[in-house]
Amino acid sequence: MIKILELFGGIGAPRKALINLGVDHKAIDYVEIKENRVRAYNALYDHRHKPQNIVGWNLKPDILVHGSPCQDNSVAQYSSHTAKENKKRGAEEGSGTRSSLMHETVKIVRTMGEWKPRAVIWENVVGVLEKQAVGSFNDYLLNLSNMGYTNSFQVLDAREFGIPQARERVFCVSTLDGNPFDFNKLRKRKMRSIEEFLENNVTDPRYLINVPSMLNKIEEFNPVKPTDSYKRRLGVIDEFCWTITERQDRCPNAGIIRAADKPEYRYLTEREVWRLMGFDDDDFDLMLNEFPMKKGLRNATLYALAGNSIVVPVLEAIFEVLLAEDFIEQPNDLRSLPNGQLELIC
Repeated sequence: MIKILELFGGIGAPRKALINLGVDHKAIDYVEIKENRVRAYNALYDHRHKPQNIVGWNLKPDILVHGSPCQDNSVAQYSSHTAKENKKRGAEEGSGTRSSLMHETVKIVRTMGEWKPRAVIWENVVGVLEKQAVGSFNDYLLNLSNMGYTNSFQVLDAREFGIPQARERVFCVSTLDGNPFDFNKLRKRKMRSIEEFLENNVTDPRYLINVPSMLNKIEEFNPVKPTDSYKRRLGVIDEFCWTITERQDRCPNAGIIRAADKPEYRYLTEREVWRLMGFDDDDFDLMLNEFPMKKGLRNATLYALAGNSIVVPVLEAIFEVLLAEDFIEQPNDLRSLPNGQLELIC
């Protein structure tokens, strides 16, 4: 049985990935301070967790997965006039920014003493590689290296793993056995059609774009000029959507849908964004029970929960390599196939 610890656990994308792979596992704890995310996790996985802070945590998992808050590492944050101080400090240890919590994970591993997780997985926005934040990222890598870990990181795009969403994230995998994690062994998948993820005949007026300030930003009405310094337009989704974030009713967003029979445009629905993060409709139905829709309104909570998660198929590919390459002990009933996939022994 694989034991995992989820820090900044969100809606439990690592759990969902292991479930999809059929891997026998146990979540020895889940640490998340946001109340809505804890409620969602409990509903999805039938737990009774309460919001809690990661500071000072001390448990012994096989795999530790953390995705510390990314806002202070984003390019948009650095470009904001109200973020000058965060721009200077980035995610530095002790800086007090949300992204500095990545260093709390280092402290947690350090306090474990001689025993340590076999693998530590960290996910964040590509902004951690920008000059304002890369120093802190390098500190994170150095601290893990000093504790015996071998670090590997790469920018992965959800489109490479079957999901039609242009979502690039940095994934760092740190292992204890001295052999670097080989991202070249990840099993890539052909990007599926966006039509598989969209609902049919969405006519509910709550999803219709009718605010003038948003209509004026639709790219088909106001094409981006070559002189525009930053693309702040609403693009119509064709083969894939753009990065799903906490909100869809702002510009830019993950993209909009053009109605087939009339010159109207709509937002992605809550169910669609959950599908585009790798969750299935049964998961979403559980969320609807926990966070019901209100008449005539879109559900901001369901959008935010999805936008803050990790794309599940990307984690599946990482777990497959970790297990197949013996970075962590495999369950007795799991074996690796020649094509790199995992198979349960019945």
